[in-house]
Amino acid sequence: MPRTATRAAQPFAKGLGLHFESPTRPRDKRKTQNFVHIAGQDVKRRRLTERLQKLHANSPSQADQADAADTASPPHDFEATDQGFHPADVWDYDEEPADADNPLDNDYPPVPKHRILPDQSAQRLYHSWKSLIPTIVPLYLSYVSRTLGNPLPASPRLLSVCHRDDCTPKTTSILALFFDLLVYFGLFPTAPSQPRMAVSIDLLAFYRALFERSCDAINALSSALHNHYVRRGFRIVNNKGDVIQEPFRRSLGYAVQWYDILLVEVEHNLEATLQASRDRIRASKQSTNASESVHPTPSPSTPPLARSFPAPPRTPSSAPPSPLIPRQCAQILIQRCPACFGGTTFGKGLAEGGDIHVATDGNFHHRHRRSAGDSPAFYDPAYFLPKSEVDAMGTRIQEQRKKPPKRGQSKVPDEALDSCESSYEAADGKKQKTSMESFDDTGLMALICRHDIPLFFANIDSPGEQQKYSLALLARLFSLLPTSANVIALYDVGCTLDRTISLYGILPDDIVARMRFATTAMHAYGHEWACQLVYNPRLVEGLGLTDGEGTERLWSRLIKLISIQRSSSRQRRIWLIDRQAAAVGAEMRWDLGDWIKRRLQRGVQDQDQAAKQVLDDCGVAIQDLRRQWASQKESQLSLRAHAPARLKKELDTVLALQADIDTADRAIQTAKTAIEKQQSVSDDTKHALSGLERAHERMMTKVEALYSSLNVTDQFPELQGLDLEYVRTLLLARDLKINIRKRAIASFFEWDKLDQAVGGAQKALGTKLHQRTRKAIAKRQPALMSAIRKFNTYCAQLEELHDPSWLIPVLRPLPTKLNELRNDDSLMEDVWITPSLEQIPRWMDDKNVRCGIRAVLKRDRCLEERRRLGFEADNLCRWYGSELAAVELALRTPGNETFSLLLQHCREQLLTLPPRWSSTLVSIARFNAHTEDAKALAVRLSEGTPEISLHWVTPTVIEAPEAISEEHLILPPFLEANGALDTEDVIALDYLIDQVPLADQDGEPPGSTVPPRIIWRTPLVTLQFPAATRVLPETEGFARGFLEPEDIAMLASPTSCINDVCLNNCIPLLFSAIHTHTSIPNRYAVFTTYDLPRARYKNDPELWRATKHTQFWTKDLWILPIHRPGHWVLCIADLSRRELRLFDSLAEESPWRKDVNDITSFIGRLCGIAKSTLPDVQLHFNLQDWQARPLVTVPVQTNNYDCGIWVLATVAATLRGFHVTSLTERDMPAFRAYLHNCVLSLP
Repeated sequence: MPRTATRAAQPFAKGLGLHFESPTRPRDKRKTQNFVHIAGQDVKRRRLTERLQKLHANSPSQADQADAADTASPPHDFEATDQGFHPADVWDYDEEPADADNPLDNDYPPVPKHRILPDQSAQRLYHSWKSLIPTIVPLYLSYVSRTLGNPLPASPRLLSVCHRDDCTPKTTSILALFFDLLVYFGLFPTAPSQPRMAVSIDLLAFYRALFERSCDAINALSSALHNHYVRRGFRIVNNKGDVIQEPFRRSLGYAVQWYDILLVEVEHNLEATLQASRDRIRASKQSTNASESVHPTPSPSTPPLARSFPAPPRTPSSAPPSPLIPRQCAQILIQRCPACFGGTTFGKGLAEGGDIHVATDGNFHHRHRRSAGDSPAFYDPAYFLPKSEVDAMGTRIQEQRKKPPKRGQSKVPDEALDSCESSYEAADGKKQKTSMESFDDTGLMALICRHDIPLFFANIDSPGEQQKYSLALLARLFSLLPTSANVIALYDVGCTLDRTISLYGILPDDIVARMRFATTAMHAYGHEWACQLVYNPRLVEGLGLTDGEGTERLWSRLIKLISIQRSSSRQRRIWLIDRQAAAVGAEMRWDLGDWIKRRLQRGVQDQDQAAKQVLDDCGVAIQDLRRQWASQKESQLSLRAHAPARLKKELDTVLALQADIDTADRAIQTAKTAIEKQQSVSDDTKHALSGLERAHERMMTKVEALYSSLNVTDQFPELQGLDLEYVRTLLLARDLKINIRKRAIASFFEWDKLDQAVGGAQKALGTKLHQRTRKAIAKRQPALMSAIRKFNTYCAQLEELHDPSWLIPVLRPLPTKLNELRNDDSLMEDVWITPSLEQIPRWMDDKNVRCGIRAVLKRDRCLEERRRLGFEADNLCRWYGSELAAVELALRTPGNETFSLLLQHCREQLLTLPPRWSSTLVSIARFNAHTEDAKALAVRLSEGTPEISLHWVTPTVIEAPEAISEEHLILPPFLEANGALDTEDVIALDYLIDQVPLADQDGEPPGSTVPPRIIWRTPLVTLQFPAATRVLPETEGFARGFLEPEDIAMLASPTSCINDVCLNNCIPLLFSAIHTHTSIPNRYAVFTTYDLPRARYKNDPELWRATKHTQFWTKDLWILPIHRPGHWVLCIADLSRRELRLFDSLAEESPWRKDVNDITSFIGRLCGIAKSTLPDVQLHFNLQDWQARPLVTVPVQTNNYDCGIWVLATVAATLRGFHVTSLTERDMPAFRAYLHNCVLSLP
């Protein structure tokens, strides 16, 4: 049937859909490729041939057939119907060719063949777009400059750039719209020339933000727009009046795609501008350093960072630190992760953890269907490696593998590495994970830093996970690093990749000398124990808490693109992944400060405390534990701990034969028992049974001889002289435990897959995959349990045969429950088959020593992580200063007027980082110092050139509540004609209204004149006060207080939330200001925001010491500010009236239920403490007849930052004898300025 024009009209199956079955397994070629003669087939073929000849004899001539065919089938111009490859057309599908022998197919015209490669028209279209995009960058920036931070203007009915008023407008309807006029007015064309439709740039910007959080949704957006317009009565029709079913999908797809390319072009231009500023700053610093080197100044012997924090004690096994060389990474790496690559010195030894930690892994879910086709190249990816670079690495690997392997001593025995290689699919590059018949791109290989930020991608176009992808990524990384930088690379099969590089010399020697491999933390437990001793990041020195599992978290973020990219074009697939990776990387870069805080709290401090508790419980000295750990590694990495592969294979054969003999023995004994129970047994039966027993004994003798011929004592001379049955059982238990460990780890991974959605960590499995996993677990669990029971039987047998003089430790049985088995530390330990020379090592026999060793290793990793976090925090602080300096310099550089608004936006975003990135490792004072230095450096390099644009302060307009004539208004001294603000005389607005008197009017009734407005404009001149700590002196009822510069900055900012320091210190300022006018404040006891939480956790003496300065027992009104998560509220307790007056600027009711209980408990407890401490005090507190009344029932606050200011305003009104304040939300900036000036008046 012909292909329909819309997807809605395409054929589909109703109900549950079509039933698909997996393809059957290929049969044996020896059976399917043999020619089979079917009886009667020759006769059928002959009859059909005769019938076909009769039909040809009765058919018309070929000329008549040609005429009939031309008449029945109209001509098709395929080039005209297919106007190029469209990126939004992701639902194209292949039609099956019509069967020539089927007469029903002849009634339909032939279906055009699906095109999977771009044609000339598509190439011309994309070339036109790429030529257009750079020309509209200035117009787009002009539109952004006019609309950023302002309400969107209404779309004009007439698009014109003429600004003259004396000309006569003339309107002419034309079909052509110029792209420059569209972009100037905020519209983006859907075609590079003569567009018939334009899309709002603001809608495209919103879709871009939605894409960063979700994924590509062109079809959903176009359908939603169409339905929205149809419901509003607008239908899109063509020039014939026919309704268009999908009018937006293709056009909107083009607009979204090329608008993003426009943003990429803007980003490139902005980055080039900033890079020019960075180069100027770097050149300036180099010239300064050169001048200082001529006259060097004495430098301190200890770096500033080391002086700020005490150096941890060095362990005896630690090597002296390597000398660091001053260098810098490439700018692309610094911008992607300044914490990892923002350092200026490199050369930290690999044994100390190196300079940089990265991880790599592959994913075969991000495939691309071959039938989806391709489009012309329109985007240069920033994260993907070129295919030529990856293929060149693959060619080098093939060439090097043809050479003989190098000789060298491996860190891990080859037997252990062979077992790891056979256990992991990632180590087998020939294993086909994806069908190449259906997919041309089979997956992705990612390289990330230790903060999970993506660095580079490689597109996998082979069936398996070959080593060329990971090595190409690492080679690209080293090409961008200084020659002295050392790297730790974590990979699932890092042990196998490390051996390959060592044997064949795939990478240059200078790279191999600066790189060290490790396995990821989660996958490490699937490796052999000897491999873990060298490659497990939790067991080796220097890696801290780096786990290498960030690639799994990255795949979880990109999971939403899997279904879409499979049916997109190849170029669009790369574009989608690359832009999504850029959005993820940018978001995670701004979150680096929070990442360091979380790692420091949850990773370092919590785990270190837990490990310290284990060390205290084990009761073994740390030095002894370190010696035991060194002895354990030396013993378990020795070649004697691993049987040769030949011996293991032959021993497995003997063990299998022994199992068969045991089965035969049980069968003979069962038959003998059954025969003996019979009353009459023939002599032949007895003779046959005796023959079987003798044959079984001869077979046992031969098996023993075969076992002796294996020369186990030659391979293990330490076992010579031991009981043969004991040795045999010991080796059986050894191999069985290895098998149990592999089965158990596989089962752990399967259970983790089922539980991955617990706590919202990842998405849940689908029903089908969940059922398959549960079925696989149920199928494998009996074999695992049977193996564990058999191993426990061996343990019991060995315990009976054990002789303490052999100095071989007794095996511990394994638990039969999966949860207990997961937490059992002996599961990962191999069976010890070598006698000790003197006595059994404590690490093998003492459980406390084993627990202590793990705790020591955990504390070592936490200490290493703390050191690395300190370096990373220092890198972030340094990058902040250099980046801010580049932005400040770019703003002052002539010629950057076009990007001034974007540069200002960058500066504002950078200035929000100090509160987020400051921590105990780097204080906010260092960020503030970098801020000042950046501004000073930019001014010096720009030679005093002012910024390109200015920010004007928006005036604050305050309306008087009553009609007051301006000539009769008596102003306070601080509002004189000069308009300058006096920091000592500014008062609150409600206090100002009460203080303003009116002059006498000659009988004129109030309100007869037009009420004027008092316009209180903030001066344009901003006073710069020194950033110093303000001290609030101790007064009656209040303790001494301090206000740091960052606290004062919160009051100065009109949109900042104030903290507890501001709130607790501003109340005494209001108290002292109002106390001079009235004696009402003498009735109030003012508590701090810490007193109510203190009553929950502190005892009575501590609570008394914290509150006795208020003299609350002499007051009848208590002011109690309360902090909720993200919000400030207030309670006024009137003890004489037994009333609680509650103020909440958001007028919420439900949170007060818990607060009221805490308040009443607080009041009762304080009264009891005062009565017991001061016998003369007469305080009676009764919970009966108390009432709680809200002061406001309607929200008076609409923003999210003025709640603390509202509390202070209510306190001011309360101190003056009122219940509520007369201020409104528009008055909050003025009241905040009053509080700020009061603080600045302090010494």
